[in-house]
Amino acid sequence: MQTDVAVIGAGPVGMAAAALLHRAGVAVRVFEARSDRLGQSRATTIHPRTLEVLDALPTADGGSLAELMVAAGTAVPAAHFAVLPDRLSYERLDTSFPFVLQLSQVETERLLAEHLEANGVVVETGWELADLEQDNEGVTITSTAGAQERARYVIGADGAHSAVRHALDIGFPGTSATSMGFLADVRLDRPPAHPHHWDVERGSYSVIALPGGRYRVFGHEPSDTGLTPEEAKARQADIPDETELRATLHRMAGDDFGLREVIWTSRAGDATRHAEHYRVGRVFLAGDAAHVHLPAGGQGLNVGVQDAANLAWKLAAEVAGRAPRRIIDGPQSYDAERRPIAARLAANTLAQASLMVTFTPAGQALRDLVSRLIARDGDTADELRGWLSGLEVAYDVSAGSPVGRRVPNLPLAGGGTLHRALRPDRLTLVAFGPTPMPDELPVELVRSLRGWEDAAAVLVRPDGHAAAVWRADELSASAVAEVVAGWTVVGEPATR
Repeated sequence: MQTDVAVIGAGPVGMAAAALLHRAGVAVRVFEARSDRLGQSRATTIHPRTLEVLDALPTADGGSLAELMVAAGTAVPAAHFAVLPDRLSYERLDTSFPFVLQLSQVETERLLAEHLEANGVVVETGWELADLEQDNEGVTITSTAGAQERARYVIGADGAHSAVRHALDIGFPGTSATSMGFLADVRLDRPPAHPHHWDVERGSYSVIALPGGRYRVFGHEPSDTGLTPEEAKARQADIPDETELRATLHRMAGDDFGLREVIWTSRAGDATRHAEHYRVGRVFLAGDAAHVHLPAGGQGLNVGVQDAANLAWKLAAEVAGRAPRRIIDGPQSYDAERRPIAARLAANTLAQASLMVTFTPAGQALRDLVSRLIARDGDTADELRGWLSGLEVAYDVSAGSPVGRRVPNLPLAGGGTLHRALRPDRLTLVAFGPTPMPDELPVELVRSLRGWEDAAAVLVRPDGHAAAVWRADELSASAVAEVVAGWTVVGEPATR
């Protein structure tokens, strides 16, 4: 039986995409090569914008998936950039989640999987993609065991070595790794008082507390840098065991911090690659299948979930036959909006790599300079904070215009909040403050919004970004209807 959308990959990105598509009424199935659930924490950092996206996924008790994640994790009020000593405070951010959430990927995947199961979304495990073929009606996917399934569309969320990307022969240009650090999840009896340490002679290491009494330990020694691609590949394959990890900590810190259990170890490098296309016909790429980079600041999972949020509502509209060209292959298409974001992510993480592993006096001077700029809590800190948190990511923004910006969560006059009211199958019209609204318009009333003082109403996309904004003298039922048609009617021109 043909399904609407087949998602290849049951990591956080694939399952988030499936959950949002299901919320939009799309028939979706998930196919995962692994036979059992991930036992390694890998990504451990959830930023505010990701929680905002997942806050729109309701639970049976009237809460949200984001609330379940917050309850399972540890909220930290500040984020680091390139493990610099001065950190970026999230406490004043205009969000319902003004913190970094420390939560292992094991838990993130468990909560997403339980959400899908509760909503009847099938996740097929032990199903590894071998090939796919598409035609004008859909896509046939074939497993390595020879099983075939049919879907109208396919999302490849199957990681850095994506079988979907390879099957489509999509280029994945970029730079090979020149550094290869270590990372591990451990239990410690005497963790250090400060999480991040950097030294010209001995390198950089970090010790981050995770829920459940675990710690994420990661870092680079000077010998881990300046590698050729061949050296980096060899080092990546040489996974440190407990003896090597203990010896590394003693070399770098003079202490193993009471290491008493090693749960998992791995290596991470600064290879940076970006897919040439995010869409080919009826097939899409998301998350690590589309972009890989140094895992600096925990951005990969977060940007991947935001890929899913951007794609899901557009694909849902296409499945339903109500997608205008602007969101299929126009200026607001998935590829057009998300590829520039990933390009910024690549530049961001390469810059962090330089700050983290340039173990020279010049590297020390650069770190001191950037850290002092962050400590001033001015424009530099605001720029970095907005990017890492995901709250300042915007699409095709004209100078001075709020169109394309994320709309903050707001209490609604009738109860509830804006982000909880968003649905991936509809636009939401919001009126600000006491502005009179035409009787014909179904709206949610909210308080005045800082930075949008001239706005009387905003049309909010399903992913929480502004599709259109009106002043009081511009607002009428016909004006709103015209703009809504531009976002929902097939054949409308791809203009704002």
